[in-house]
Amino acid sequence: MYIQLKMTKLAIIPCTVLLETLFFRKKFSRNIQLSLAILLLGVGIATVTDLQLNLLGSILSLLAVLTTCVAQIMTNTIQKKFKVSSTQLLYQSCPYQSITLFIVGPFLDGLLTNLNVFAFKYTPQVLFFIVLSCLISVTVNFSTFLVIGKTSPVTYQVLGHLKTCLVLAFGYGLLHDQFSWRNIMGILIAVVGMVLYSYYCTVESQQQKASESSAQLPQIKEVRS
Repeated sequence: MYIQLKMTKLAIIPCTVLLETLFFRKKFSRNIQLSLAILLLGVGIATVTDLQLNLLGSILSLLAVLTTCVAQIMTNTIQKKFKVSSTQLLYQSCPYQSITLFIVGPFLDGLLTNLNVFAFKYTPQVLFFIVLSCLISVTVNFSTFLVIGKTSPVTYQVLGHLKTCLVLAFGYGLLHDQFSWRNIMGILIAVVGMVLYSYYCTVESQQQKASESSAQLPQIKEVRS
């Protein structure tokens, strides 16, 4: 299941690119696609070691990829279409997310673990950490909405893979986790992909701004004349 979660994370970027291309007519240049392929190759080399699949894990992974991609794409689309901030969108969506999780969560816990979440003995220490976890999740959701709104769902996933590489590196440097040349090579390839992605995104953004400003020049001259 753990390996399938890694593969699921790798599948989110291609799925996001496919959905945005099909339904939003967004174009990704070959340079961007190449840089993303290099990034995913590096992360795959660094994290995926032994691939084992099962039916339940595959179904859950597929659902996780689709729902994550749709949620992140709509987060970006809604913020730009309706010109709302990440705080406003989070404020409006949190009640619905909480109600959905409260209804579906216990059922899924019972289905997957055969345990009843309401039968657990909740001590003050447990309640404290539950509240702390909720506060941390709100902070994570806020940063997620902010980054996706300011950039794009693909860029957010690139940052997520950067976090994965940093976790591996810090785990080796601080906690002395097992680290092989495969991990090092994968991280280096992923970093190259991230650098290329950042470079091509910056270049294309500058080209787009230059074309927009050049298109506005004739209109400004006509207004002045």
